[in-house]
Amino acid sequence: MTEQTSSSRDTAWLTLPDLVEVLGEPLGKVRRLIDDAHLVGSRRHGPFAVPAVFVVDGRPLASLRGTVFALRDAGLTDDEAIDWLLAVDDTIGVAPIAALRAGHKSEVRRVARTLN
Repeated sequence: MTEQTSSSRDTAWLTLPDLVEVLGEPLGKVRRLIDDAHLVGSRRHGPFAVPAVFVVDGRPLASLRGTVFALRDAGLTDDEAIDWLLAVDDTIGVAPIAALRAGHKSEVRRVARTLN
């Protein structure tokens, strides 16, 4: 799935310099957060960027990391994982990222584990 979904086009994206500013962390720490799957991003829009909804109150959304691992375990690429997180899922009833932000990580991960 290399094409961008409407949801991924419509979301705000944070580049690495943006993340340094928003997170208040040096570039090396931001890169480690990405390497360790606390954040996930894409280069499909140009420079590497992360959807802004993955950051809450100046920190990576805590429930994102385990969800990214579940999506990778299901065989999704990072671009596919981002698309899935941003698009409304019929099983959940909202976009998975909205459910995560509302505290419903168990439901999101349960559905993520069924993808392949």
